[in-house]
Amino acid sequence: MVEPLTLLAFVPAALALNLTPGADMMFCLAQGVRNGARAAWAASAGIALGGLIHVFIAGAGLSALLTAWPVAFDIIRWVGVAYLVWLALQALRAHPGAEPSALPGSGHAFRGGLLINLANPKVILFVLAFVPQFVTPEAGSVLAQFMVFGGVMAVGGFIINGIVGASADALAQRFKQRSRWLDVVTAGIFSALAARLAILEIS
Repeated sequence: MVEPLTLLAFVPAALALNLTPGADMMFCLAQGVRNGARAAWAASAGIALGGLIHVFIAGAGLSALLTAWPVAFDIIRWVGVAYLVWLALQALRAHPGAEPSALPGSGHAFRGGLLINLANPKVILFVLAFVPQFVTPEAGSVLAQFMVFGGVMAVGGFIINGIVGASADALAQRFKQRSRWLDVVTAGIFSALAARLAILEIS
């Protein structure tokens, strides 16, 4: 249903976008610094699933409803802001000597990554602007094509964001314990993401 040449053109464009630092990558980095590589990969998996959900919404045409009702975007956005602020506070309240095993597990990181991605309304708008350039209605189901392209972006994003988070964990492992400065750095990342989402303008 997707022409090979079209898919071949889409892959490098999608990878270039995956490599661009953004909220998803920073969230995985923070998870790697604070909770370790396993949590970073789990967060990356949650983000990938969130991306697929966004693509499905766009492909199914439901995004038109959200775009026509700006309040829905604001509700989603502020839920994300509140969650990020809560994560920042949790990082600051952590015991300075806490080991990775005593910190939130992979399930928590996965849910966090999923929520962070879903709470960013710009993702839907980006999907609407980017993916349709490669969709050919004559080739078959538009939704199916959206999902194929979304799958490519999800896999690429999962690998790249996971590597970023795992690399952050490797750096943090140079210290015998998760020292206090790591908690402060993590809280700073979450706070910056919350501020970025709070001032986001939907256009």
